[in-house]
Amino acid sequence: MSHISNHYCSLLKLWCESQNQNQIKKLHCFILKTIANPETFLLNNLINAYSKLNNTVYARQLFEEIPQPNQFSWNTILSVYSKSGNLSRMLDVFNRMPKRDGVSWNLIISGYASRGLAIDALEAYKLMLEDGGMSLNRITFSTMLILSSDNGWIRMSRQIHGQIVKWGFESYVFVGSPLVDMYAKAGFIYEAEKVFNELPERNVVMYNTMIMGFLRSGMVRESKILFQDMPERDSISWTTMITGLTQNGLDREALVLFRRMRLEGVPIDQFTFGSILTACGGLQAIEEGKQLHGYIVRTYHSENVFVGSALVDMYSKCRNIKYAETTFSRMPNKNIVSWTAMVVGYGQNGFSEEAVKAFCDMQKNGVQPDDFTLGSVISSCANLASLEEGAQFHGRALLSGLISFITVSNALVTLYGKCGSIEESHKLFNEMSVKDEVSWTALVSGYAQFGKATETIRLFEKMLEHGLQPDGVTFVGVLSACSRAGLVDKGKVYFESMVKEHGITPILDHYTCMIDLFSRSGRLVEARDFIQKMPCTPDAIGWATLLSSCRTHGNMEIGKWAAESLLELDPENPASYVLLTSMYAAKENWAEVAQLRRAMRDRGVRKEPGCSWIKYKNRVHIFSADDKSSPFSDQIYAELEKLNAKMIDEGYVPDVTHVMHRVEESDKIKLLNHHSERLAIAFGLIFIPPGLPIRVVKNLRVCGDCHSATKIISKITQREILVRDAVRFHLFKDGKCSCGDFW
Repeated sequence: MSHISNHYCSLLKLWCESQNQNQIKKLHCFILKTIANPETFLLNNLINAYSKLNNTVYARQLFEEIPQPNQFSWNTILSVYSKSGNLSRMLDVFNRMPKRDGVSWNLIISGYASRGLAIDALEAYKLMLEDGGMSLNRITFSTMLILSSDNGWIRMSRQIHGQIVKWGFESYVFVGSPLVDMYAKAGFIYEAEKVFNELPERNVVMYNTMIMGFLRSGMVRESKILFQDMPERDSISWTTMITGLTQNGLDREALVLFRRMRLEGVPIDQFTFGSILTACGGLQAIEEGKQLHGYIVRTYHSENVFVGSALVDMYSKCRNIKYAETTFSRMPNKNIVSWTAMVVGYGQNGFSEEAVKAFCDMQKNGVQPDDFTLGSVISSCANLASLEEGAQFHGRALLSGLISFITVSNALVTLYGKCGSIEESHKLFNEMSVKDEVSWTALVSGYAQFGKATETIRLFEKMLEHGLQPDGVTFVGVLSACSRAGLVDKGKVYFESMVKEHGITPILDHYTCMIDLFSRSGRLVEARDFIQKMPCTPDAIGWATLLSSCRTHGNMEIGKWAAESLLELDPENPASYVLLTSMYAAKENWAEVAQLRRAMRDRGVRKEPGCSWIKYKNRVHIFSADDKSSPFSDQIYAELEKLNAKMIDEGYVPDVTHVMHRVEESDKIKLLNHHSERLAIAFGLIFIPPGLPIRVVKNLRVCGDCHSATKIISKITQREILVRDAVRFHLFKDGKCSCGDFW
């Protein structure tokens, strides 16, 4: 090779790195003008330069002009088509080659593999073996191991391992690393460890691969020992350990290790920040998260989209949605991960309307949702009981094909269940080709919320028959269904099986279900005994559940105990005052009522006002008791007057014990008639077309009188009325309620 050719090759390398195609073309022209017969080596480098700049036309033209292309020439043009994805040209060049070496075969295999054509890549590998195997090298085996691992070909991977041993490549680190990774990913961690231990030399990549394998398998202790034994560590070693600790639920240890990493001056990249921010979110460690945010700004990582998305996620998990919003709004670039973090963050923090709006803003910005984003926004619609918007997203899932993803299907099953369309929920469930524990739990919970205990229990038993393991959420559904149907003994059996057969440690939600199970059925003494035997104290919901049932069944003794316990736990919780007030008012003990109201006033405790809402033409109409703020108030109250007259003819007698005010009987009846749910129902009767169900949502539990009244309204109007209150669904039809008057 001449000095001039060497100089030109150096220039080509320089201009390739700077992506300067014009300079390369100028040099090409200069070579053609000044050198009569350029060396093949120089022309090969020109082809390679055009290849790196994705100019396949010039690369091919130049190759065809080489009078006697050598092996490197053929491999260079083959590389052009292999890397560009022009597989037909790649195969044409390969078939024309007078001779093939290991590089040629590797280019064919990687060309197919990079385009997802795993079977074609495997066939090429088999042809390479049939060609005598003399061309096999470490790159061949490394590529095939990665390909087999990515496609889950365990048997093929083992065969390749055998060929590696046969051809004497087992001691190569370049082959050993993907071999360890393959066994670890497949769950054969001890085989991975054996390969690792038998390697005569190990570099930092090998150690990182083995540590990752241990952490994937939950072998944290082994990963820590290996990490400590490493002769040298790079930033990937530290990040792998931090990520693995986080994935194994050891967020606090991840934070400690991150501090060590900083003290040792190890470079920190976007992946390290992503992992440690996940740990902060898992711990809800907002202060540590803020400190990290400051460090991210100081180290100029704040504009990185990966780090920005992780910050949004961290603040959301720390229940600081304002910080999440601010961080999101300041991100110069946003991708699907960023938008998803914001949508999910809103949903997790109870801002479901904002989640839907963020999703719509994402689409306006030209970012298309993936299955996780779409599933998240559908879940937000479920929390809002917004069937109309949820149905629109259902349509989008069908059009985009995302409905085939289990995350989206599960969210839709939950949506229809929470919106009271349990038949549609079950239909979607039946149409799912793959169902997991979440799918079954979503349907079980849907039926449970409707109080359909028989269907809930039957579904749960079928889930077990299919070999699926229920989790704590599944049992909340089953226990609540038993509670709402009064199946006390059945509920007790399921609670015991949850602990003894399924190894699930009860949490407060399960204990609250059991308190509710006993209380609703009037077995208040058993409820009290159960609470006294609990390993923990009930939360506010548990005490309020017992107190509410004491009011229903008129048990002042246990009611006072529950109220005092609730006041001690949460002095500002209005439930204890309101329910006790209701109990005294029912017995017309107005002195106690007045005393409780004074106590509420003195302590600044405010009762959550009851309100109901109904959606019509994409607008939510909200009502409170005696509300006259609606522009349709005159029509609504006129409709109620007509209904009241017809209801009395049907035998309706107002239950004034639900009124906690010392007023005249006629005023009590008037107060009952103007409860928020009745105003919403009247609105629905006026505006929702006949044949469509009237869907009302209430923030509190439906009172007994409104429940009786709505049954009669459904009969005299021949309309289906679906009310979702704070406890469950009530489907009123033909004078009956789906709850069987047990709620």
